Order: sequence, then C-alpha cells, then structure tokens
Amino acid sequence: MSAHPVDDDLKLLRNRTFDELEVGDSADIERTLTMEDIQLFAVASGDINPYHVDRAFAATTRFHEVIAHGMWGGALISAVLGTRLPGPGTVYRSQTLRFRSPVKVGDRLTVRVSVAAKEPATRNVTLACTCTNQHGEVVIEGDAEVVAPAERIERARTALPEIRLDVAGHEGLERLLAHVATLEPVRVAVVHPCDELSLSAALDARDAGLIVPVLVAPRAKLESVATEAGLDLSGIVVEDVPHSHAAAARAAELAKQGGVEALMKGSLHTDELMAAVVSSASGLRTKRRVSHCFVLQTPLYPRPFILTDAAVNIAPDLEQKADIVRNAIDLAHVIGVAEPRVAILAAVETVTPTMPATLDAAALCKMADRGQIAGGVLDGPLAFDNAVSIAAARTKGIVSDVAGQADILVVPDLESGNMLAKQLMYMGEAASAGLVMGAKVPVILTSRADSRESRIASCAIALMLAHHYRTSPP
Repeated sequence: MSAHPVDDDLKLLRNRTFDELEVGDSADIERTLTMEDIQLFAVASGDINPYHVDRAFAATTRFHEVIAHGMWGGALISAVLGTRLPGPGTVYRSQTLRFRSPVKVGDRLTVRVSVAAKEPATRNVTLACTCTNQHGEVVIEGDAEVVAPAERIERARTALPEIRLDVAGHEGLERLLAHVATLEPVRVAVVHPCDELSLSAALDARDAGLIVPVLVAPRAKLESVATEAGLDLSGIVVEDVPHSHAAAARAAELAKQGGVEALMKGSLHTDELMAAVVSSASGLRTKRRVSHCFVLQTPLYPRPFILTDAAVNIAPDLEQKADIVRNAIDLAHVIGVAEPRVAILAAVETVTPTMPATLDAAALCKMADRGQIAGGVLDGPLAFDNAVSIAAARTKGIVSDVAGQADILVVPDLESGNMLAKQLMYMGEAASAGLVMGAKVPVILTSRADSRESRIASCAIALMLAHHYRTSPP
C-alpha cells in the first residue's frame, strides 16, 4: 500500500511570488450568499440600506427581494487575491468593479481572478476579476492592480471567532406572526399539557393572539403544574379527564363536534394522541393518510421549506407516499407557495432497481405527470445535495425545475426524515414548526425538546390552516 500526502490546502495559506506568476494563471473560490452574509456585512460596514436588510421594503422594489451589497462581491475578490492568487503578501493598489446584475440570497458565485499583465520593474500585476452566478451570468467584473510578493510565504490559516446571527429564528417568527395578525384566534384543544413546557406554550400562543386554549387534562394535575410554575389559568376552559388516554379521546371528540378547530400535543406520547385522531370513532379521518410536516427555515437556504414525513409514517409504501406528497402540497399552498417544487429524496439521483426509494420516486413523478398528484412540480429521485444546491445539480448534469430550489423535501422513511430534520435544527440552526396534515383539523405536533419559538410558529401555521379549512374543508 502506498502512502499519499494529505491535502492540507485547508490548513495552510501559500502564495505565488511575482516570478512564479504567468499571464493566464487563475484561481477561484465559490460562495453561496446567505442572509447571514448580508447581515454580517451590514454590521461591519454600517450600510443598512433597506435594499439589503429590510425584506418588506425589498419586496416592493424591482428586485422583489433583498440583494447583496455590491461590495460583498468585491470583498470576495479581495479574498481570492489575498489567499489564493497571488496570495499572502499581496498589496492592493487599485480595483475597478462593474456591477451587472444583483446577487440574491441563495445565489452561488464563482469568484475568479486571472493574471492579465505583469510589470517586472515594479512587481505590479493586473488581474481580471469576475463573479459568475450559478446560471453562468457574470454579475460583477473588473480589474485589480496589486504588488505581488517577492518572497515565498506559507502560513497556517488563522482561526476566526465564531459569529452567530439569528437569521431564521426570531426574524422568521416575527414575519410569520405579522402575516397572521389579521386572523382571529381559533379554539384549540391542548391535549394533556401536564408539564411546565407544554402548558407555558399554550399560554404563550394565547398571549400571541393565535389560539383560544381548551385544556384537556386532569384538573388537579394541571393546577398543580400551574401553581409550581407560577402560571395563571384564570379564564381558561379546562376539560377535566382522568388521564392522558382520556384526554386524547376527549380532544378528538371536541374536534368532531366542532368545539375546537385544531388539536395541540401536550405532555403525552405522539402515538397516544395520533391513535385518537385516526380512530374510526373519532370522525376526524379523511380519504388521505395522515402525515407530519416540518416547516423549516435555515440561514443557508433562501426560503422556508417543508420536510415530510419525519414523525408519523414509519415505512410508507407508494400509495402512502402519494398522500404524504399531497398533504405537503396542500400545506405549501396555504402558507403561500402557489406551485411548490417537490423533491423526492433518495441516496442517489438515478433510478436503481436495488434501491426501492428510487423506484418510488420515479413512480410518484409519473403519477404527477398523469394528474394523480396535482398542485406542485415533482422530480426524483434526487439526492439531498441535488435537491437544495443548484451547483451540485449542475455538477452532476441534472436538468430539473426542482433541483437546487426545492420547496418540499419528501424523505424515504421516518428514520431518515427524523435524522435529517434534527440535523438541520441542531447543526444547521433551522427554525422549525411541526404539524400533522390529512385529518379534518390541523394537529400541532411538537417535540418536548422544541423551543418556544417552534411551538409558537406551529400554532401560527395551524391558525392559517384552520381558517383555510373553514372554506375548503379537507
């Protein structure tokens, strides 16, 4: 076995001296613009032009959404000059830039510099600079004049401090609450909220003007939790039941009778609540199979998206997956996506007979072609990277209306979906909301580990659904 040297380009910075440079030499980096990039640049520069930082204002402009500061692209050019070509020791003398097209959140830029001319007497080097987006369009171009280093420099990369901005969380929640502010709150049966977290969430949602809670739980236990947590239950309707199983059954009965327009999970197990919802006696079943949808927003993706099913259906077959897709499309319509792009996920992007998920994906897409699934644009199988990255899809030669810009991600099974959702939330800083579709009323289904913001967002989306169901019942 032969040993191969470890590629330590990510650990070291190396330059190219003036004598080593040749006309035509080039170097590039790739970078996807996130909202966090825009905010960090605004913080550093003080440029808070609403074109860049005010989503509501930007939506009224000819760009229809926030755009990057022009000099953000200029800073990327500087990064290539200072770290790649010529690299450490380079001294900037001048830079010209022409801004040809706006750069929007989610755009992936290839930033390239190429040696155009050299002046041996002064070590001056002129470099052509371009920033090209994922569509092959040059959005920024210009020329840089630098003094190239005379000596070889090799240094370990400096570790920068970690900076975190709340891009998806509070801002996304504030926008969601503003969107539903005109809707009257709906009565929601909160099922067995017998711990501080779930009881507080119900009261928070009430205070936010989203729900009128009906607490379905053992009264004595509920009051004990409220007293210990310092929560006031004055004026709140309590349906006294002996235990959590009875709470789930009574909540479903209230929904069947029209006494509430949504259900909200408290401190009971998901299976216990869902068994009451899907019971033939509940009257809450529709022709669809019920399924769970996460609505997620992460700083590294330009729009909110739906991930399904990561909580209810363990190993869905093709027919069940079709309902999972239909439910997600219905939810996307309610939250304002007129024609959602649906990516059917698998481990690979090719139909492979030995991988059942790829066969299901292909069948679902054909069902959509035949009108059996309507309201969205489907493509699959798509690996996760191809579903969310235009650059990855382009590299693999995938031509698709969905690839790189999916609004809905449909996972093969619950295990993969649950792991993906939690990775996005805990390592990708995704803000989340969760609810069950396919029943006659929305079911707000959150985890015990979910944040207050997640629970409030789930109630806000359930509010939109409940109002939609008044005129278009499922």
